[in-house]
Amino acid sequence: MSFNDNVQLDPSQVQDRRGMGRGVKVGGGIGGGLILLIAALLGVNPQLLEGLAGAGQESQSQGTAPACLTGADADARVDCRITGTVNSLNAFWPAYLQQYNVQYPQPETVIFEQGVNTGCGTASSAVGPFYCPTDTTAYFDPGFFQELVDRFGSSGGPLAQEYVVAHEFGHHIQNVLGNLDQAQQDPQGPESGAVRVELQADCYAGLWAKHASTQPGPDGQPFLEPLTQQDLNDALSAASAVGDDRIQEAATGRVSPEAWTHGSSEQRQRWFYKGYETGDINQCDTFSAPTL
Repeated sequence: MSFNDNVQLDPSQVQDRRGMGRGVKVGGGIGGGLILLIAALLGVNPQLLEGLAGAGQESQSQGTAPACLTGADADARVDCRITGTVNSLNAFWPAYLQQYNVQYPQPETVIFEQGVNTGCGTASSAVGPFYCPTDTTAYFDPGFFQELVDRFGSSGGPLAQEYVVAHEFGHHIQNVLGNLDQAQQDPQGPESGAVRVELQADCYAGLWAKHASTQPGPDGQPFLEPLTQQDLNDALSAASAVGDDRIQEAATGRVSPEAWTHGSSEQRQRWFYKGYETGDINQCDTFSAPTL
């Protein structure tokens, strides 16, 4: 999903902490970073964030990405695409939730590399993109998007990347609505609260995608152009790439549903598409769904 070239971005909505990370880089391979990535991909598991207990945020200088000024920048650079997607999400969700008399407190967004201090503790890039409910902040290492292609076989188009950002903002919406903590109360298994939380965030990402090309930004112009079939295919490819079954099979050669935390490839695609097809948040109630 490409950006309208002349739409104005607001880089102040994204903190750029690259080059300032304090997290400990976990070694690669199945014994290190990949295990963290499998367990935490596109979601936060506080047990995987170092120094969770009593770990406050250390002071870090930060800035914005001043080169991210227009939609053309968002089409050209991954960090600007994150910024543009954040701008779009922050335009869409307040207007959408208003019809349900729900206030939208705007979350923070941080771009980092290698590691970062958060309200949930210190995290390395191996954790993948995540949302921390303690500081209501979504964290992204742009290098993850290449991992999504190289290691997990996603097609890597723009909406594949934007889907990841929208998914993490989906966790913020769950935090606002009071559903996010169900992931920790029932942390794994094919019908677990954790899986239901992740699939609902996928559905919310699809819901945003449905409206992103028509929801006007502050200047009255939508941030994004109309979605094409290729865009949709890219998003579905990313959703499939991060299914528990696909990741488990690639890492261990077998599928273990009892250890699932995010849902299967098919489920993740289906719930994203359900949000996109209906454009209705009421259709994203994974907690009442008899089957996932």
